[in-house]
Amino acid sequence: MTSFVPSPGPNSTGSSGGDQDSIDKEKLLARGWASLPPEYAFPVSAPSLEEARRYCMRLATSHYENFSVATWFLPKHLHQHFFNIYAYCRISDDLGDETGDTQVSLALLDRWEQELSVTYSAIEGAGGTSAIRHPVFVALADTIQSFAIPRHEFSDLLVAFRQDQTVTRYETFDDLLGYCKNSANPVGHLVLYLCGYKDDERQQLSDYTCTALQLANFWQDVSVDWKKGRIYLPLEDLRRYGVSEDQLAEGRFNSQFRELMRFEVERARQWFDRGLPLVKMVNRSLALDLELFSRGGLAILQAIEEQDYDVLTRRPSLSKLRKVELAFRALAGRIALGRVG
Repeated sequence: MTSFVPSPGPNSTGSSGGDQDSIDKEKLLARGWASLPPEYAFPVSAPSLEEARRYCMRLATSHYENFSVATWFLPKHLHQHFFNIYAYCRISDDLGDETGDTQVSLALLDRWEQELSVTYSAIEGAGGTSAIRHPVFVALADTIQSFAIPRHEFSDLLVAFRQDQTVTRYETFDDLLGYCKNSANPVGHLVLYLCGYKDDERQQLSDYTCTALQLANFWQDVSVDWKKGRIYLPLEDLRRYGVSEDQLAEGRFNSQFRELMRFEVERARQWFDRGLPLVKMVNRSLALDLELFSRGGLAILQAIEEQDYDVLTRRPSLSKLRKVELAFRALAGRIALGRVG
């Protein structure tokens, strides 16, 4: 059994030496790891590949209630690689969002990216694989090598998570799309890589769907994000519809906010429509998965509409039964088309 402890970076000199900046950063890291689940921290020694795979599988199946549903439709030989990528994304997100301290999160994300650099150096032959210590990266190295995944698909996500620490407002919709480019779209690219697709056309269509999913989540979580000090509704849209930040803070729903959300929901639906052609351009297993998540995102938009666009007093959500229903509808649709035996 591999034990986990808060770990300094590979170039740390520890508390007995080094300059003050290095010491301060190690203190931030120690605080950060202590605020997160113990299994997130770096182990004393690197796990075996099999241990690392089990770690990623546990993290994926315990953190994301929809993950096991989604993997119904995926080829079995890809399940572990999806677990590996999910584990990377999950911890990356939590490093940025779960510490409650901007400086701590930035230090943790820097440490996480160091391990990403070590992993790619090892893969490219600049260092031994023994230098990789965290189980996520031990498992991920196998996935990266198997599918020739470029480093930026992983590091772009870290750009977005850092941005969340310093940027809390978006003036225009284009500014928000720039955030989605790093926060959502790389996930779609990673899925395409696993399924053997590397072309720009499919990546662009995937971007439409991933951005649409991100927008649906933003519109669902307006009040949740406000409590975190963030507003993802473009400020130009707030002004256009006469909605103020004070109104968001007070949770005051009125006709102006209703019209704002009606506009944003329709815009997100249009981005889902743009991504629809991808379903016909991938194998049937991935098509099922894409349809499942698109249906889920569209169901969130429908839930917002069904409560008259009031996301300030109650967060719209889907019941577990509704999620399973969507999964079976996706499968039934493919059977009806003769695409599944």
